[in-house]
Amino acid sequence: MAGPGDAVSGVTGAVLVVGESLIDIVEGDGDSRSYVGGSPLNVAVGLARLGMTVDFGTEFGADDAGARIADRLSRDGVTPIQTAAGAWPTSTARARIRPDGSASYVFDLEWRFDAPPRADGYAIVHVGSVGALREPGAHRVVELIESLPADVLVTFDPNVRPALLASSERTRALVERYAARANVVKLSDEDAEWLYPDDPASAPERLLARGAGLVVVTRGGQGSTIHTPAVELPVPSFPVEVVDTIGAGDSYMSGIIAALVRGVGVAGAATGAFDESDLAEVGRFAATAAGLTVSRAGAAPPTIAELDAVLQRQNLVAP
Repeated sequence: MAGPGDAVSGVTGAVLVVGESLIDIVEGDGDSRSYVGGSPLNVAVGLARLGMTVDFGTEFGADDAGARIADRLSRDGVTPIQTAAGAWPTSTARARIRPDGSASYVFDLEWRFDAPPRADGYAIVHVGSVGALREPGAHRVVELIESLPADVLVTFDPNVRPALLASSERTRALVERYAARANVVKLSDEDAEWLYPDDPASAPERLLARGAGLVVVTRGGQGSTIHTPAVELPVPSFPVEVVDTIGAGDSYMSGIIAALVRGVGVAGAATGAFDESDLAEVGRFAATAAGLTVSRAGAAPPTIAELDAVLQRQNLVAP
């Protein structure tokens, strides 16, 4: 595993993220704030801030909200590939912040994915959330994933939003179809409870059995667990004072991708050429990225410089 200060290398221009972008309208303490968001957009921005060059297949409107999204992507160095530019208004997600910092959501969202971008030449492809699971666009996304060569590193985060999806049974079948091709699957404990209500704890085993190479289950402040066919590794959360949890899972996801590439390389991550110590470092990197994100308002993932500085301090104080 590379140490702090080492750049993510060997993947410049080779990352494609696919999914929704939207405006998060955050309500709490009697006021309302808005941020550019959407789980795949947050992952794309997170990866760019961690040193990768990212293309983003998405949809947003030719309106003021869409202009905000385009500006955010430009400032963070993410190149958008519009699949239905300006066809309808930019999507929104209205989030109400609970006293513990968690959020509940109401969505106004379209996702058609009528003209998916070509995935030729990408070494890494990430898909997730509404863009991977909501029709009519979801079937085009899964077909894109299934068309990729075996040496492409595929990562997937279901990030389920039940109000926007079909039944848990139908969504579970689609999630397992993605898992059959995905090298890395990340899901939250809430995702597992909705997808596998009979036995949420069995989710990692079921997804590994479908073909996933590595499955991570996150549990907020209670940490996460990394699962492979040979390893079940608990990962503690990074302790911070929580402002809100928006974007935490997305920062964890981008952290996993960057840490795997930085530690074992794209080929190693795609073939499972990592050991338990590698996975422990991946988990620490991702958990720290998520912790830094929840310590500030909105989905604001850390830069590689910020993250490495914190990791270096952790190394200095470790027993």
